[in-house]
Amino acid sequence: MELDAQTILFEFIGGLGIFLLGIKFMGDGLQQSAGDGLRDTLDKLTGNPFLGVLAGIIVTVLIQSSSGTTVLTVGLVNAGFMTLRQAIGVIMGANIGTTITAFIIGLNIGEYALPIIAIGCFLLFFFKNKKVTAIGQAVFGFGALFFGLDLMGGGMEPLRHLDTFHELTVKMSDNAALGVLIGTIFTLIVQSSSATIGILQGLFAEGAINLKAALPVLLGDNIGTTITAVLAGIGASVAAKRAALTHVTFNLIGAVIFVLFLSQFTAFISFLQIKLNLNPEMTLAFAHGGFNVINTIIQFPFIAALAWMVTKIIPGEDTLIEYRPQHLDPVFIQQSASVALDQAKKEIVRMGEYACNGLRETNAYSMTHQQKHSDLAIQIEGALNNLDRHITEYLVVLSGEVMSDADSAKHIALMDTVRDIERIGDHFENIIELIDYKITNKVTITEQAQEDLNHMFELTISTVEQAIKALEDTNKEDAEAVLEKENEIDKLEKMNRRRHILRMNEGLCNGSAGVVFIDIISNLERIGDHAVNIVEEVLLRTG
Repeated sequence: MELDAQTILFEFIGGLGIFLLGIKFMGDGLQQSAGDGLRDTLDKLTGNPFLGVLAGIIVTVLIQSSSGTTVLTVGLVNAGFMTLRQAIGVIMGANIGTTITAFIIGLNIGEYALPIIAIGCFLLFFFKNKKVTAIGQAVFGFGALFFGLDLMGGGMEPLRHLDTFHELTVKMSDNAALGVLIGTIFTLIVQSSSATIGILQGLFAEGAINLKAALPVLLGDNIGTTITAVLAGIGASVAAKRAALTHVTFNLIGAVIFVLFLSQFTAFISFLQIKLNLNPEMTLAFAHGGFNVINTIIQFPFIAALAWMVTKIIPGEDTLIEYRPQHLDPVFIQQSASVALDQAKKEIVRMGEYACNGLRETNAYSMTHQQKHSDLAIQIEGALNNLDRHITEYLVVLSGEVMSDADSAKHIALMDTVRDIERIGDHFENIIELIDYKITNKVTITEQAQEDLNHMFELTISTVEQAIKALEDTNKEDAEAVLEKENEIDKLEKMNRRRHILRMNEGLCNGSAGVVFIDIISNLERIGDHAVNIVEEVLLRTG
């Protein structure tokens, strides 16, 4: 039989592209239709390692990517949302959840791929409802997944007649380590274990590879998929790097165990294939699922040991941004509204200190363009949003309690203060986006303009810090100092605008630089306004 190399290559690459697109569309559609509470799901279901495993399974089934779940977990560990031990449970669950794609492939409904794509397109283009279009996106992705598989299958079918490929499969049958290495490298390249396992299912279905050769490749696929978490951990906190290493270690240990008992595992999968009358694709789906479930069962009792090991490998103290509130105990609401208000104030002050840190990191990013400052500022902004939600919910519940007139006024003021601090986070996030634009588009700001920005940053940070101190101590002097500094910020903003217009007229700065500069100082001026709002209640109480 004459093999057309171009046809094989084009069908395989095209099919792989459509398959990957299908997985992405299906995952995105499922995620949108299920809502955006994935982080909340992980947060709520990670109280213990078992619930962490369950959370990992649920989220991975929703987004159709164990790498995506692991990256999300690395981010949550980085942000202080969960501990390393909780993260290990989620990572174990993610490995189980990702097997759902292999089982979907095992359904072998490729002949219906085009009608499924058509239904998905119909839902996408003829409905305005976001929920329906999200479902349409998931259905389209589901169909594209099978259509891509069919194309890949057509491209791979001639491989079973190729002597070189036949020799390679024989070598993999005799040398499990070679199969593991091939699976690892292929998944490192494709960045999706679901895709490489789908290809492996296609080869097995075409008879181009036998079960004994396929299983080591499958084990390698599970090792290769950890690269995404490793990449996510680069430049992240120590805790996030440890979470990424845990993913690698977990899959590596599992692969070693299964290679040592490969004959028994192969016999077990063969038994299931015959007993359950499984098609080739479903046989490998069971193998993939079996590996991840058994691996989790084996290593689950050793979560503490895994955490200890990666901590020893990656030493160092970690700086965490604690997303969760520390002072909002509902018990205080039932005992005393006044005490509950004081606790809410403590949490708001803590939130304000985060806002000051976020501003400092934003200023550092403006001066150095180092990504670590931007990343930390964005994490702080996320913490501000989360604290805003929790504090507001706490104060809303508290509003149902009987309060004195003074406490009612304090309650209203605290509600306003939370909003002002959250808005400060929004403004420094805007500034980060402007700096990103400046870096990406190679916009040049003169040395004098940068000095003006630094001066205004320092004054703004000092103003917000003093506002939070005034709030904490109910200090009239600090509050009045904030008003004076805010007046200085307003004057500085007007002066900097005029000076920058002069620089533009003299040709020292172009239009893009002008827009970036003006927008940054506008955001800083607005931050000053929010600082004044924070101290207004202090002035009323001490006036």
